[in-house]
Amino acid sequence: GEPLYNFDAVRDAIGVIADGDGLSISKRRITLSTSGVVPMIARAGAEVGCMLAVSLHAVRDDLRNELVPLNRKYPIAGLLDACRNYPGLSNARRITFEYVMLKDVNDSIADAKALIRLLKGIPAKINLIPFNPWPGSTYECSDWDQIETFSEVVFNAGYASPVRTPRGRDILAACGQLKSASEKLSARERMALRAMAMTD
Repeated sequence: GEPLYNFDAVRDAIGVIADGDGLSISKRRITLSTSGVVPMIARAGAEVGCMLAVSLHAVRDDLRNELVPLNRKYPIAGLLDACRNYPGLSNARRITFEYVMLKDVNDSIADAKALIRLLKGIPAKINLIPFNPWPGSTYECSDWDQIETFSEVVFNAGYASPVRTPRGRDILAACGQLKSASEKLSARERMALRAMAMTD
């Protein structure tokens, strides 16, 4: 779920993780990931003080509205303003922007250049995430050459742009794939399968 919708519990949990009497993990090694609940970002920086990751995935509001429905409430411009004002932001404490690579949707050179313009003035790293398809998904993963070209454009503008290595894709266990085809069975089909299992 969205951690900034459960702020008090997340803040307290990170406090325990970072405390010397808890797990004693530095807040610089803890990242809070959000889809962009803009009013809570400053509070997260002030009260939690860990690293921040933002699920961006698009450079235009019309597309991000589709990919990240929360964007309808908190559009890109306001989200990035909140990121620019994140307490403690510096080259040593960059914001990570997550960007899933969707073939012919958000992976063009023009998209890469627009991303660079959007992030101007924000110390940032851009994680490029190859899309992990699932049965019936309407999107495809960008071609590997296109992902590398996109990464190179972003990197040459001064932003680290690593490409995440997909793991578990072959068994539908990679990021975004946990809704398997079996979950799409109708109630009647699930009941039939259970009945068959009981008779075996």
